[in-house]
Amino acid sequence: MSDDLLYEKNGAIATITLNRPEARNALSMDMREGLFQAFSDAEVDDAIRCVVVRGAGEHFQAGGDVKAFNEYAKLSPTERQQTFERRIHGLHPTVFTMMRMPKPIIASVRGGAAGFGLSLMMACDMVIASEDAFITLAYIGIGTTPDGSGTYTLPRIVGLKKAMEIAMLGDRIKAAEAKDLGLINFVVPTGELEAETAKLAKRLANGPTVALGRTKQLLNASLNNSLEAQLSLEAQNFAACAASNDWVEGVTAFKEKRKPDYQGN
Repeated sequence: MSDDLLYEKNGAIATITLNRPEARNALSMDMREGLFQAFSDAEVDDAIRCVVVRGAGEHFQAGGDVKAFNEYAKLSPTERQQTFERRIHGLHPTVFTMMRMPKPIIASVRGGAAGFGLSLMMACDMVIASEDAFITLAYIGIGTTPDGSGTYTLPRIVGLKKAMEIAMLGDRIKAAEAKDLGLINFVVPTGELEAETAKLAKRLANGPTVALGRTKQLLNASLNNSLEAQLSLEAQNFAACAASNDWVEGVTAFKEKRKPDYQGN
């Protein structure tokens, strides 16, 4: 990985830091490759039970590097079309990995989450943000359409009509309103973001990892499944959890009236 993206492990928690603060963490080629590598590493590392995504400096992530886009304006229309279709397809393995990963992912947001930054935020399982944070889908401001799964997640979170408004107008939305819309789970005082993020990450990392991962997969699958298919998946996943050590610990702790000590297996 390059310096554009940092990957750190602290016990059962992995932290991915978008590290271009001088450019509001705008997406670079190295950052894109680093994101895929970091999520892939966290997915297969049995010691990791929760992942936090954050931005260095004052912002979460400002989307694509629009200043660098000026170079592509010199290309022919066909070359521009081919270049950006290829570049955007390059993001898809990261999105698939995030959605598939059987571990909770938290976005810790301060400042702006714009463009791809908002798509990345919405692809996470939970979002905690500082009270001065804001979001904007922003793509319409440069005459293009959203990417990075933004058009998949947004209407599923806020509904179609509100998604149309957010995508077509590109307005800034403050953290409190974003929370009301269901885009953000928790809004905390700016000075407490890191501490509150750590508290949430620790709570999830100490939870029943098998059940958390399978709950994530069930909820994601429900968006496209029939009732019959979803009920079948519920039965399969409950049974799989019952075969885990965490399930035995959970029911034993309940019987003994104590807090369970889950080991994530």
